[in-house]
Amino acid sequence: MSRKGQATIPKQLRERFGIDTPGKVLIHEENGSIVVDPLPSVEEMQGVHAGRYEKGEVLEHLREMKDEDKQLERERDERLERHQ
Repeated sequence: MSRKGQATIPKQLRERFGIDTPGKVLIHEENGSIVVDPLPSVEEMQGVHAGRYEKGEVLEHLREMKDEDKQLERERDERLERHQ
């Protein structure tokens, strides 16, 4: 772990899990562990939701996801406060 909070994922694991360099990952907490999930590239995601939502539903879906994320963050913060 660097002073800036950066960590290096070993090449063997990047190759096994399909993490491109440079690439992006999603880092989150799950059941008390840190989880690293590779994110697909823009090219891989292009058109993935085509025809899935009616007009206006995408924005509503994004708002719901944001609300869920905020709730998860609040729960995480509460757990962290209890452990301090």
